[in-house]
Amino acid sequence: MQVQLIRNATLLLQVAGKTLLVDPLLAPRAQYDPIPQTANAVRNPTADLPFAATELPALLASLDAVLLTHTHLDHWDTVAQQLLPKDLPILCQPADVETLQAAGFTQVRHIDTQLDWEGIRFFRTGGQHGTGEIGKMMGTVSGFVVEAQGQRLYIAGDTIWCEEVQQALDLYHPNSIIVNAGAAQFLQGGPIVMTAADVAQVARHAPQATVYAVHLEAVNHCAEDRATTRAYLAQQGLTAQAHVPNDGEWLTV
Repeated sequence: MQVQLIRNATLLLQVAGKTLLVDPLLAPRAQYDPIPQTANAVRNPTADLPFAATELPALLASLDAVLLTHTHLDHWDTVAQQLLPKDLPILCQPADVETLQAAGFTQVRHIDTQLDWEGIRFFRTGGQHGTGEIGKMMGTVSGFVVEAQGQRLYIAGDTIWCEEVQQALDLYHPNSIIVNAGAAQFLQGGPIVMTAADVAQVARHAPQATVYAVHLEAVNHCAEDRATTRAYLAQQGLTAQAHVPNDGEWLTV
């Protein structure tokens, strides 16, 4: 199983002879307005893709499916919706089926609790995209455990450290874990994705797993960057287990 971090939470996943694109954010740098009610006015995405735009058609042509945790703009952007073939299988949470079908995608497969697809087994996990009223406003989000060839990769999605994440770790015992970090937040309320401290909590709770923190330095409302996250993990003595990859980096999970 191989994973490339493209940017933000966008991953290229190669598993069991299939290639899946996870949570595609494909627009060029600065195409979208800043996220409202956040602390700065930087346009999104705040980083370029790690390859030339001319390479994007070949990447999209290589895909067998898209795996989608939820449909917020930084995980399912307008450019991705325009470029992806409408008959490409989209594997998603039940809450997003109607939205995807309304956008013209004809091969939408929802993962309620478990889905076996092309030699790969997917388990859907829960999460909390923030707390209190902010968490309610952010809506339903999911993560997924991807199982194939004796390995389990847990893609936690947009969630803070919470009971649902702990339950997923305890139930599935993944070999590798990808979490969305950066401590993104609005002007009011707490973080809506993991802080560096949350990443450390994941690593301590799952000592058998290698943890990768992504979702960094790509959207304007993230308060923690790679340097901050790496420094905290080093302070906690977790650098052998928890890693902060760069955009474009390949991970052997």
